[in-house]
Amino acid sequence: MDRQDRRSPFELHGLDARPAGYAALVQRYGLEVLPHWRWTFVGQSHVRRQLERAGVHHEILPPPRWPGDRDIEHLLFALRYDGVSTSICRALFNADLDAWRAGITEAVKATPTGAYARRAWYLFEALTTKTLPVADLNTANYVPLLNPKRYVVGPAARSGRQRIRVNKIGTLGLSPTVRSTEQVKAIDGWALRDRVRAALDRYDPDIVRRALSYLYTRETLASFEIERERPPRNRAERFVAALKNAPSIEALNAETLTGLQQAIVEPRFEDRQWRRKTVYVGEAIDLARQRIHYVAPKANDVPELMDEFFTMTKALMDDDAIDPVVAAAVVSFTFVLIHPFTDGNGRIHRWLIHWVLSRKGVTPREVTVPVSAIMLMRRRDYDSALETFSVPLMERVRYELDADGHMTVKGDTIDLYRHPDLTRMTVALHGWLRAAVDEEMARELDFLVRFDRAREAVRSVLDMPDRLIDLFIQACRQNEGHLSRRKRDSHFAMLGDDEVRVLEEAVAEVFGAGAKGEV
Repeated sequence: MDRQDRRSPFELHGLDARPAGYAALVQRYGLEVLPHWRWTFVGQSHVRRQLERAGVHHEILPPPRWPGDRDIEHLLFALRYDGVSTSICRALFNADLDAWRAGITEAVKATPTGAYARRAWYLFEALTTKTLPVADLNTANYVPLLNPKRYVVGPAARSGRQRIRVNKIGTLGLSPTVRSTEQVKAIDGWALRDRVRAALDRYDPDIVRRALSYLYTRETLASFEIERERPPRNRAERFVAALKNAPSIEALNAETLTGLQQAIVEPRFEDRQWRRKTVYVGEAIDLARQRIHYVAPKANDVPELMDEFFTMTKALMDDDAIDPVVAAAVVSFTFVLIHPFTDGNGRIHRWLIHWVLSRKGVTPREVTVPVSAIMLMRRRDYDSALETFSVPLMERVRYELDADGHMTVKGDTIDLYRHPDLTRMTVALHGWLRAAVDEEMARELDFLVRFDRAREAVRSVLDMPDRLIDLFIQACRQNEGHLSRRKRDSHFAMLGDDEVRVLEEAVAEVFGAGAKGEV
């Protein structure tokens, strides 16, 4: 079962150390897998070292930690030090099924109650559907598949044969990873709920009602603008309606999502079922070339992935132990990586954030948090989060693009999409949501309070119709606190110079001199 390394780890990493665990196995087998979050090496020094390279944690252990030269020794080492990588294990077992069956059988018989041997045993049988020639384990405590100190875990199901608590998020067919980094541990969806309610409780109900009406529109237009679209009014209104209806949808299924897609896209691009062609995200370099940023799973792979997606989503929504922001990140980002439709995937991805948060009780039924507005303002951060998956993926997907823009993906690629690491995306979403509440929502509520004060200030000087008062305030805010000559001539010719000056001062006293903005 042992393989000769195909390339030197010293040239690849520039480290005076030998790869161990997953790093050794990926190189020995030449696996086309996405990089694990951690590579471990064994060096010459007795000092343990750690460094970050290209977003991957590298740990260099002292010589006594060398596991040995055999593949099974490196797998058990990996499960101990590097954690569980379902994608690497799946690729390893597919690469040499018989050799891994023999190696894991030997390890289990040598230490039948060993936690790492049992994990390897479970993963082999679950991923290959092949049974090892060993008897069920009838003694020993149950051990978790994933270490809860390292990972966010889902509800555990027991595998009695190996006495393993299977606590992955999702299924073995689709199981995203969220690591328990310090930033992830700091996520608190219930604190976010309290911030939303505290923000709304500080204002008069009429102010809240008007603000929420605006925020639905703000969220809708920002969600379209992220994709560089300016929707006609009827499509924007349909998306607003979809956001408002989100809390009433109890569970996701194919009918729910296809209905949503049909409601929010241009009619010519509606899908009646999952897409039937490969889709990709790219940008034109010139008239003949495109730069491809992301290639979605093959159309033939979408039905299986979406079936697993619905199973995963139901489990997450039924699990009260998992943080609701983490659940929103896993559901929404897993969906957008699958990209099951020809159009509208990004907008549905962001709609799913609202759906999860509303169903989990983080946002009140009538409230939407304008997270898309923050994503739009922090577009580079949004793209960077997505690139933690798309960049390494694009280094491994081989495709051809013809002159008409039709793409053909080479080889079997479904396994590349089964186990995405969503840690960075989860942390980013938490930050965007906090900013949406503390900045965007608070800004709109504060604006409406000021706008009402400005109305009263103008009315105390001159009792104009409400329509003209609102127009006057808007015109001043759009022109650094002053009424432009064009607006005065077209709408306010009836006012004298002194009246205009006094009214401008009234608006400036509320909003500040030179304040800019839109009503």
